[in-house]
Amino acid sequence: MNTGLCTIYLVRHGEVSNPEHIVYADLPGFPLSPTGRRQAEYVAERLPDHPTIVASPLDRAVETATIIAESRSGRIFVDDSLTEWGLSTRWAGHPWDTLDEVFPGELAAYLEHPMDLPFSPESLTELAKRIEGAVRGHLAITNGPLILVSHQDPIQAARLTFTDRPLSDLNRDKPQHAGVIELEARSTVPWFECTMWAPDHHTVS
Repeated sequence: MNTGLCTIYLVRHGEVSNPEHIVYADLPGFPLSPTGRRQAEYVAERLPDHPTIVASPLDRAVETATIIAESRSGRIFVDDSLTEWGLSTRWAGHPWDTLDEVFPGELAAYLEHPMDLPFSPESLTELAKRIEGAVRGHLAITNGPLILVSHQDPIQAARLTFTDRPLSDLNRDKPQHAGVIELEARSTVPWFECTMWAPDHHTVS
């Protein structure tokens, strides 16, 4: 069991192959694009050896985690708790540019006041609690580096929770594809955010 400080790496999956620009949410398929695989390889080179890697069950997260594990001699576990926000499942399968027509006002509400979304199957608070519980649970039984591979909003919700920032900041400075947030775990909140970084587009293109 971990004691004291431990570095946690929250990793967003790499870019997805999605030529039709639909909301893929928790739909099956949607693997990494060639750029997404290169992003994951770039990130893997900069993560620690012999990590425990816990991934969302969705294909893009498992593929990213697998690339990291193969590069860093890591062990992979899949945890359903790290899956996408329930909000996205409401929009799943619809192109982004049709959301305003199919779900009037919902995208604007998500962008402007994500704490108040009565139409969402899962509130932002519920998402944050779900991801926080997963992180704390794996941290309690992990020795050595812990890498969690998930999705943009779940990772951002965890980041805000652990650094004691308001969840209303959800859409500020979010992790990009293959973005990494390094947190220093502490006995109480707030945890310390060491850094956030992502592959430079020109580096992996």
